[in-house]
Amino acid sequence: MTAINVENIKSHADVIASCGTKVGEVDHLEGNDQIKLTKHGDGHHHLIPVSWVGEITDNKIMLIKDSQEVKDTWVQV
Repeated sequence: MTAINVENIKSHADVIASCGTKVGEVDHLEGNDQIKLTKHGDGHHHLIPVSWVGEITDNKIMLIKDSQEVKDTWVQV
């Protein structure tokens, strides 16, 4: 697996689950190991680990988790 360069994770990039569903947009990085998503429909930010990122292309962050797993395990902040 290719290492992910966290510097390529940009604000407002779409975050896409492995199933193709958009699960959010990047707000910013929290340190070097968490991605904070913009506020979700529930009015909260969510954190996902950078380790879930499989690929970064065309202002899209592609995850290795499907949308249900992401929503079941992301951290609400």
